[in-house]
Amino acid sequence: MAIQLRHEVLNLALRDPFRIARSDHDAGHTVTTVIVELRDNRFPGVVGIGEGYPDRFYGDTVDTMTAVFPLLLAAVGEVDPSPDGLAAAGAAMARAIAHHGGAKCALDIALHDLVGKVTGRSIKELLDLPGAIPPTDFTLGLDEPDVVAERARRAVHFPALKIKCGGPADLATLEAVRSVYDGPIRVDANTAWQPDDAVALLPELERLGVELIEQPFPARRLDQLRWLQERSSLPIVADESAVTMEDLDGLVGVVAGVNVKLAKCGGVGPAKAMLTRARELGFRTFLGCMEETSVAIAASAAVASLADWVDLDGNLLLADDPFGGLELDADCRWQLSSAPGLGVSRRPN
Repeated sequence: MAIQLRHEVLNLALRDPFRIARSDHDAGHTVTTVIVELRDNRFPGVVGIGEGYPDRFYGDTVDTMTAVFPLLLAAVGEVDPSPDGLAAAGAAMARAIAHHGGAKCALDIALHDLVGKVTGRSIKELLDLPGAIPPTDFTLGLDEPDVVAERARRAVHFPALKIKCGGPADLATLEAVRSVYDGPIRVDANTAWQPDDAVALLPELERLGVELIEQPFPARRLDQLRWLQERSSLPIVADESAVTMEDLDGLVGVVAGVNVKLAKCGGVGPAKAMLTRARELGFRTFLGCMEETSVAIAASAAVASLADWVDLDGNLLLADDPFGGLELDADCRWQLSSAPGLGVSRRPN
């Protein structure tokens, strides 16, 4: 086989404790992510870098990713270094095994980086997408209201804040954030609300200037999501209910928006296709992320022009991002690199 893979498991500290309603990673103090390097015998000295986030909620662990990497590589075979070749590789991985978005994402990003470096084109050029992208928001995890408010105070330069909810003090937390922050607030309950509580909160959320409500109920409870959207002037955005493009048709008439993440759907190519299809179906589009390094965030930013809302702050949540080359401008928009591939590289130790 022409392509060889090396993977590395990184355990990274977070800048601040970061918990969500279904947190399961070291009480929100560290995260685990998987970095891969691809080499192709045809292109000596060229290394493609990718990243996949092992989220057990979506069936991915370090062990499952390690187990399916050989299967996915065998399915891909020899890749034609072109946009069509990348699309074919993505289709081959999709046929080889269902789910396993984290493993597919790592390989898909690395293949895009490799082909970009081989052909001298940035990922933006490979995807042929416009360069203008929305600014990213910044996410604050569950904590005591005064703690969240202090973190919001430090993040006032972001054009929107995403507040994790699903705890006993949701309204108090949002009140505290609003007392120090004037911009749009996005609420994400990560499946933790009950219908009666959610509908009772709606007037308060509207009063506080909340812009959207993300995944208030369990992933399979589309009936509850539809019920709340019918009663809400705020858009309900599906996240845990919108894993791959195959989920989109079933969400038509249920929610107003969908959150696409590379780690869920399988990488750059699948994210571009999912965002495009979501727009065709009339959804508002949200591009999200996990607590990832600049590798995955740079890959995500390449498709961000297809999103109405952007939540690409995973690398900003890390105490020390091991990769450099990705920069925010003064408006909190990620600057797409014109360098071949992703445009990011490992920082020196």
